[in-house]
Amino acid sequence: MSRQRFIALMVAALLAISAALYMSTQRNLARDAHGLPLVPSLAGELNSITSLSVLKGGATPVVTVHRQGEQWTVAERADYPADVPKLRKLLLALGDAKLREEKTSDPANYSIIGVEDPTKAGASGAQIELVAKDGKHDIIVGKPVDQGNFVRRAGEKTSYVVEPGIFVEAEPRFWIDTRLLDIPADQIQSIQVKPQTGPGYVLHRVTETVKPADVKGGAPNTASAAPASSAAPASAPAAPAAAKFVLEGVPSGREAAVSQTLAPSSTLLSNLNDDDVAPYGQVDFSKPTIATITLADGSVITFTGTAAGEKRWIQVAAPKDASLSAKANGRAFEIAAYRYDAIFRPLEQLLVPKPPPPAAKSPASSAKKTPITPKP
Repeated sequence: MSRQRFIALMVAALLAISAALYMSTQRNLARDAHGLPLVPSLAGELNSITSLSVLKGGATPVVTVHRQGEQWTVAERADYPADVPKLRKLLLALGDAKLREEKTSDPANYSIIGVEDPTKAGASGAQIELVAKDGKHDIIVGKPVDQGNFVRRAGEKTSYVVEPGIFVEAEPRFWIDTRLLDIPADQIQSIQVKPQTGPGYVLHRVTETVKPADVKGGAPNTASAAPASSAAPASAPAAPAAAKFVLEGVPSGREAAVSQTLAPSSTLLSNLNDDDVAPYGQVDFSKPTIATITLADGSVITFTGTAAGEKRWIQVAAPKDASLSAKANGRAFEIAAYRYDAIFRPLEQLLVPKPPPPAAKSPASSAKKTPITPKP
């Protein structure tokens, strides 16, 4: 073998060894994903995000939360205001998520960990689509595992375990801003209720002055009881005014309950949240119950309520509250049944219960005993 041919073979062998080492190194780097961010550019782009969509069970997003001017809204709820803290929590979770380890790259195994195509019916995972200044990011969030989740970046074969965990809501009602009203009970002056059927009523607040209690055990009223130079005793403090509610519309032969029963619940309008929202025309209000509440400042809030199966819906009108009107106009709100019942109390609950009917006597006890006359 010539010297030149030997050198050529040595160079070729060295190149082959180098290539093998390089490929091995790259393969090891790809599998050593621990600590790398799930979406490397997202942490610096959180403030530039304009839309977040969730796909599950179809190609059309089931939820789209997007920025409309200065406000975040839920598209599937007629652009009703969104729950911004919940949105921010999810975005921060995506930005903080780090790859813990690499998992399967075989599509046949995707459904086991929930990272299969989320647009297919029955998919267990959900795809999050983010639109930011630097482009679009698509993440398939699968089943939870330990302190994290299985995930796969859309368009890639490799799946991973990430931490911390990422929780995705796939129903629009869980993305709305549920805060509706927060008015203290002491601001309520009157409540007028017109039920769907039967008589209505009015509850109104009245204020009574409480007489101060007599002072007992004082010093005798004699000249020797105190020096002439002593100061006159201080006058008793003014008694506070007591508020109570009275009922108008008591049926004949009935009696109103005590004031404590008539008074509205302390949480009647306090932290009143909605469970869902819909366009007004999607809910049948043809047979409503109406409650008109007047507040201390003279403003009036009218609630129109109806039951649809197990759900309770209201419409809210507040002409003097611009913020509430903007949120409520053209919309119906689902609220908890117990909150609905507190607003639209039936008249019977405000009356002294009727006495129970007298127990009926049994025929045997009321029948007269006929003496038996012996035969002659």
